[in-house]
Amino acid sequence: MTTADSPHPHDRSSEPVGELVQRASQQLSQLVRDEMRLAQAEMAQKGKHFGKGGGLFGGAGLVGVLALQALAATAIAALALVLDVWAAALIVTVVLAAVAALLATLGKRQISQAAPPAPEQTVDSVKADVAEIKERAHR
Repeated sequence: MTTADSPHPHDRSSEPVGELVQRASQQLSQLVRDEMRLAQAEMAQKGKHFGKGGGLFGGAGLVGVLALQALAATAIAALALVLDVWAAALIVTVVLAAVAALLATLGKRQISQAAPPAPEQTVDSVKADVAEIKERAHR
């Protein structure tokens, strides 16, 4: 066999169609696996934000209930005694309400960082991959 008869190992134009199809199939499978890993990682990150936001909203709800209880205690104390006890209870109520407002604000911020719950980077990457495949198929 002469050098003209032996195909160059990197000359894809001389490879059998079956090998080209097999290679394309393997590359496509790898691409899909990579994209799925990317989507999984992206959704896990968004899930963490939703989890934190939900926990903070839960904390805000609990502290809000405590604030309402303190407000009720304040009203009772105000009726029972003229000034000293209810003034202290009112201060506690205001502090608890401020904590509830802070937790709600932090929870809202966490939720807004995660929305929308779609793997946007993965979607963009898949679109780019499809465009590349279409471009190469037309060559």
